[in-house]
Amino acid sequence: MVTEQELEKKEKRTCLYDKHVALGALISPFGGFEMPIQYAGIALEHKAVREKVGVFDVSHMGEVTVRGKDAERYIQYIFTNDIADAPIGKIYYGMMCQEDGGTVDDLLVYKMGEGDFFLVINAANIDKDWAWMQQHAEGFEVDLQNVSDFYGQIAVQGPESEYVMETVLGIPCSELLFYTVKTIGDVIVSRTGYTGEDGFEIYASVDYIRSCWDKLIEAGVQPCGLGCRDTLRFEVGLPLYGDELTEEISPIMAGLGIFVKLDKTDFIGREALLQQKTEGVAKKLVGIELADKAIPRHGYVVLKDGQPIGEVTTGYHTLSSDKSVCMALIDSKWAALGTVVFIQIRKKVFEGRVVKKKFYEKHYKK
Repeated sequence: MVTEQELEKKEKRTCLYDKHVALGALISPFGGFEMPIQYAGIALEHKAVREKVGVFDVSHMGEVTVRGKDAERYIQYIFTNDIADAPIGKIYYGMMCQEDGGTVDDLLVYKMGEGDFFLVINAANIDKDWAWMQQHAEGFEVDLQNVSDFYGQIAVQGPESEYVMETVLGIPCSELLFYTVKTIGDVIVSRTGYTGEDGFEIYASVDYIRSCWDKLIEAGVQPCGLGCRDTLRFEVGLPLYGDELTEEISPIMAGLGIFVKLDKTDFIGREALLQQKTEGVAKKLVGIELADKAIPRHGYVVLKDGQPIGEVTTGYHTLSSDKSVCMALIDSKWAALGTVVFIQIRKKVFEGRVVKKKFYEKHYKK
């Protein structure tokens, strides 16, 4: 049993930690931080984002700036997506990969100006990513800065998010298209999120983020924890690093080949990913829907003809569609839609069938 004193030594706290405690949030370690898992309850918070609006503390995420003459060429080299000649204000999703195609991390690349990029990386990978980026910067005229400790970040998500951003926070954002960004002074605002709903993310100083949080809570916006952040992203098929993407799971295996531009200039992992694309992979990430209401969890074994063929990466009884579903990495020969498989849940085996990984339709403003 970890004591509170030991937890304090191991885990960091975001700039909103005291706000979460004051609201009675359930706090738990995540990605090296003490983070709110839920406030009023995962189901209620999930529903608020799907139907109205919710706010998340995502200040644990990492941020890196890449500037200089070779900034674009450097990012092209470490990033699977293609940012060549990208317009200022455009955001790209993609991965950094190892030479063997395994995923170092998935991330967002914001083009803030010519030779000026803002990268958003996963909290648990900040130290690893930073070391990896520095290691591969040799030969490029770039200035890399790990600015993770200088930014707080919140995500305002849901169909009413634009209205709340403009009326409660006074941030004009209606002109922002999906996956675009603008700056207002020192504040970075993007039309992005991790929920499958329309929404925005705000990166700014600690004081500004704390002020925004207070205004939103006072206006009645539902605070949301990482519990519903996971159920929301899972329902629309968005991957979580550590589950659907790892150093052993490549973007091709995860079904994210659309974010791997093999026809662009050389990048780290390109040859391995090209081979996977042309020759196929041994395992693929699939969706599985169970006939029963049993809940498949991370690590549960998937079976075919009584033999293990893979493992569940994430599973829930979905809150939006009332089905027991999961994503699982299984042998490719059984990955065709409609294939009947079985999942070992505790001491019982439950029948399921392979389906698309998206269990709920996204509602982005494009």
